[in-house]
Amino acid sequence: MKVMVGLSGGVDSAVAAYLLKQQGYEVTCAFMRNWDSLTNDDIQGNPTLNDPVCTQEADYADAASVAEKLGLPLLRVDFIQEYWNDVFETFLSEYRKGRTPNPDILCNRYIKFDSFMKFGKEHGFEVVATGHYAKLGFYHGAHVLEKADDRNKDQSYFLCQIHRDVLDHVLFPLGSIDKPEVRKIAADLDLSIAKKKDSTGICFIGERKFREFLSNYLPMKPGKIIDIADGRTVGVHKGVLYYTIGQRKGLDIGGTGPYYVVGKDIYANELYVTDEAHPEWLYSDSCIVKDMNWLMDFTEPADCHGKFRYRQPDQDCRIERIDDTTLKVTYPQLIRSMTPGQEAVFYDGDRVIGGGVIDQVFRNGEDLMQKIRERANG
Repeated sequence: MKVMVGLSGGVDSAVAAYLLKQQGYEVTCAFMRNWDSLTNDDIQGNPTLNDPVCTQEADYADAASVAEKLGLPLLRVDFIQEYWNDVFETFLSEYRKGRTPNPDILCNRYIKFDSFMKFGKEHGFEVVATGHYAKLGFYHGAHVLEKADDRNKDQSYFLCQIHRDVLDHVLFPLGSIDKPEVRKIAADLDLSIAKKKDSTGICFIGERKFREFLSNYLPMKPGKIIDIADGRTVGVHKGVLYYTIGQRKGLDIGGTGPYYVVGKDIYANELYVTDEAHPEWLYSDSCIVKDMNWLMDFTEPADCHGKFRYRQPDQDCRIERIDDTTLKVTYPQLIRSMTPGQEAVFYDGDRVIGGGVIDQVFRNGEDLMQKIRERANG
């Protein structure tokens, strides 16, 4: 079987390609170029244009080195326009609304498991593979997405928005092994990237500070930071769009603290915070999730587990369908820092039911963000 492997220049995809070759697949590697640092940053007048922030060419050189070492052909494909239109523009649009989107999830949906798969099909490949830590299962006669065995590296959360029919045409070679074993395999093969540091953050930002990068596209507009406990102005923010619910660091508030972001008003340009003496403003008991993408058949209302941030432990919750793409989610035990714009991913055991975007957050039947704004201004 002909398999096209997304080779990123990192250790995970390199070992994925090796394992597939060992399993007898006819493997071709392909490197995706999704961001044009010079062109895109120059258009926006990026002051850090000359900094060595974009590592794509170095990553391509690493991918080429791996492909040569493994004796595999390497293709190169550009999805710069697709990435800009489907990922980056959506990313900016969500931030303008005061929400916190996840571009990695958007990239998986629109680029790696859509545009890339179409490219593979056009070039005669039956299956596409990546170095994601996730597994394929089979349940009630259909492929399902499952958590990887290495729970510390499991990336099923980031795959929740891929189309369901994609599961019939993908492979995840790393689903049953852990990261130390991946490193060992790369070292045993004497691959140049065996000790390469894992990539972190968002690819189009590189090593720059997130706020500085974002200011090139969403200009800073300072405003008040208000403590909702008493309505006092306790500081000045650099732009409400740059902060997320639950954030503690980077608020530049003096005094006792620590303070946590609990809400914001993009029209009044106000950021709302609370301290440890009033943590109740950080907790909710239900939410509305929109744009739900179903990865398996699932009857609800039903109890399941939800993950509302990547590193968050699974949370007990109950989901109830409002319509085909909208859920009401309840969790009476209360969950801290539920953030509109972030992804909510639901699990039936290890199987991924699907995921959607957190839209509204409630406490005792009241819209928590609205209540916080009223409290701050009342």
